[in-house]
Amino acid sequence: MNDFPAQRQLIAALLDPDRSPLGAGKARLIETHISWVLLAGRHAYKIKKAVNLAFLDFTSLESRRFYCAEEVRINRRMAPQLYLDVIPIGGSHAKPVLGAQPAIEYAVKMHRFASANLLDRLLAKGKVTPRHMDDLAATLARFHRGLPPAAADCPYGAPASIRLAAMQNFEQMQTLLTAREDLDALLAARRLAEAEYAQLEQDFAARRTHGFVRECHGDLHLGNVALISGEPTPFDSIEFSAELRWCDVMSEAAFPVMDLLRYQQPALAFRLLNAYLEAGGDYAGISTLRFYLSYRAMVRAKICAIRASQTGLALRRQREELAACRGYLALAQHCLARRRPALIITHGLPGSGKTTFAQIALERFGAIRIRSDVERKRLFGLAPLEKSTANADIYSKDATWRTYARLEQLARGIVAAGFPVIVDAAFLKHSERDRFRTIAQDLNVPFAIAAIRAPDAVMRARVAQRRAGAADASEADENVLKRLQGAEETLRHDEITRSAEFVNDGANGGLDAQQGWAKLEAMLGGH
Repeated sequence: MNDFPAQRQLIAALLDPDRSPLGAGKARLIETHISWVLLAGRHAYKIKKAVNLAFLDFTSLESRRFYCAEEVRINRRMAPQLYLDVIPIGGSHAKPVLGAQPAIEYAVKMHRFASANLLDRLLAKGKVTPRHMDDLAATLARFHRGLPPAAADCPYGAPASIRLAAMQNFEQMQTLLTAREDLDALLAARRLAEAEYAQLEQDFAARRTHGFVRECHGDLHLGNVALISGEPTPFDSIEFSAELRWCDVMSEAAFPVMDLLRYQQPALAFRLLNAYLEAGGDYAGISTLRFYLSYRAMVRAKICAIRASQTGLALRRQREELAACRGYLALAQHCLARRRPALIITHGLPGSGKTTFAQIALERFGAIRIRSDVERKRLFGLAPLEKSTANADIYSKDATWRTYARLEQLARGIVAAGFPVIVDAAFLKHSERDRFRTIAQDLNVPFAIAAIRAPDAVMRARVAQRRAGAADASEADENVLKRLQGAEETLRHDEITRSAEFVNDGANGGLDAQQGWAKLEAMLGGH
């Protein structure tokens, strides 16, 4: 039975103020290729179309009821305030009754919000802030941490399925693009993706074995994140395909990072990425990041190509979609082709401003930062802001040795993945600095020391303020500062030649010193 004509009759009745049970005057309709969304007063009602496409089948009433329930279930995980219930619609298609049985249709009832609050629209207006990125990263890390991993017999997230999904994008786009230059770009991107997959096949298998494949959101681009009460809130998870939802958490994190890169916002992209990694500690996933950035760019490129090929589309809109497709396709190549590994270490006392410098640098260079204060606590099972008062061993000589060993392990992995890494630690000893300089030599990548200085009074004020605020991973107090001042080993001449100095005294321009940044960029080979 074809329910689609009856559904159209139902939609017409719901839009008719004289027959609609939705109230609040005349409803407004938003239509997509798989659903109708009716906006009425403070609520939205989403009805799934009785269609059978390659990736979903909503043709039966029971399937629509099931996927409505799935949509509410999976979206309540991150947006419970938006997703209210599954509402049966009874009566007849010409005179529907909301909430009545037997049901002739089902709808997802949601709280309505302004489309102007979508992150992609806010970004276009310059209204997305660094704080929004930090909050989104915290939300995403908390969400991923709370998800159970895929069972051993689960079919999702296996290397073969990852390759299949990636290659399907290229195959499907081949039928949508006609210009020779577009097809050449598609072929170039595919070759890069195939080569990257071949190198990562064992990594993908290990990620699944170690529990990083989970039931995620599935479609986390910026258009599916809204500011609700000032908080970035992901919504519209993929309900119709478990295969698309069950993926590596790094694949999911890569989606909004990729989108920010596409919108020419690399500083926000790497702020989001670093905040997510610091919160969850999944630095091992960096090995797969470039592949997933490219894959997510290809997903968006395909969607734009599909839209551009739709019949009846205005020529101006068609050109816009094709231009967007080309932009995503170029980004997919860029993410795989550009490798710029480097190793930067900081050098400075508590309160000198190392972490502030590292935040600026990671956004400037597109780098991954690893913090000794955070990784030290992680080694002892503590969260970044958790106090270590119950564990006196955390700052022992052995704990410090283990912390630097952990930083070395992470730095090697990040460099191997093709990214610059900033190791945010005191590095007060010659031996500590020499160790990481040797690592850079072993890996054949540029090495630089960022020497951060601040007046004694400024450092003392900062550590006191930090301790009182309890909003940073560092637990150094004035006594620690005084002890480390006596233990610091100043840079040797051969180290000074590989260092850039920044005076972070709190005055304007302290960390904006062009001379320091210019020297640092030169040492890194023009990053």
